[in-house]
Amino acid sequence: MTTPLHEAALTAARDCLGVKKHETVLIVTDAPRRQIGLALYEVCRDLAAETLLMEMQPRRVNGEEPPPAITEAMKSVDVVICPTSTSLTHTDARRAACAAGARVGTMPGITEDVMIRTMRADYHVIARLTEKIAAILDAGKMAHVTTPAGSDIRLPIGGIKAKPSTGLVLSPGTYGNLPSGEAFLMPREGEAEGIYVVDGSLAGIGLISGEPVRITVEKGMAVKIEGGEQARQFDQTVNSLGSGARNLAELGVGTNHMAEIKGTVLEDEKVLGTVHLALGNNISMGGTCNIGFHVDGILLKPTLTIDGEVILKDGRMMINA
Repeated sequence: MTTPLHEAALTAARDCLGVKKHETVLIVTDAPRRQIGLALYEVCRDLAAETLLMEMQPRRVNGEEPPPAITEAMKSVDVVICPTSTSLTHTDARRAACAAGARVGTMPGITEDVMIRTMRADYHVIARLTEKIAAILDAGKMAHVTTPAGSDIRLPIGGIKAKPSTGLVLSPGTYGNLPSGEAFLMPREGEAEGIYVVDGSLAGIGLISGEPVRITVEKGMAVKIEGGEQARQFDQTVNSLGSGARNLAELGVGTNHMAEIKGTVLEDEKVLGTVHLALGNNISMGGTCNIGFHVDGILLKPTLTIDGEVILKDGRMMINA
């Protein structure tokens, strides 16, 4: 029986990852995301020559490595799809799979609701806008983000290559989130200065329900995390992981017109009109911080300028697709 979940899974496998009849596909999942993993497995059995399904224990934090057996399997297939509770995007396992030629689609924190809703987006429109924003980031030297909640942070980006996550992962060795729609890069290490206020959602925490999480950045490192109970919880996690968890790892711009702020960062960071900043691992973006932790925080109604050019104005996209 075809269900909305199976239809969304088919879009992900056939259209976004381009699964072909001669290919081998690996689905990596965990118990909380088992039904999504099974839906992907079922549709890929009809699309591919061979489909494998591996389930692991949920990882503790975003960026934690999967078990070695899964790491090895990821390197031996053509396509890897990862509907998991936490993110495998910024892991050595994902990097090794891509180095071996696999196409990898990661779905950290995906829910059935998110998958059914966001996989209805026009990913060709998303791709055009995402490529435009990435080109602006590529050429830029200084990003400046402000928000009504009190964010005011400058992020040097000169000489850093931006990555367009378009939702179309069709070439060997490429990867991206599904659902997708963001242009992102790492700020220059050790140089960002200012304050950013997470008032949308925070990976591992969910929707910001009370006082926003206020993060002070000096020389590219989060030196202070303030706010209510959610901020205290986040600060405890960061403190438990060491200095690498304080590295300002990413600036991202959402480009998905179907995504909504729901408390699942996989979707939230893709919302058109938002900016996200992340702490932790930046190896996948060309950096030097290789820690098993990468946590995005979503900023609402941002104004983003790149070398004075206004990209977002109070949450409104100023660049046409």
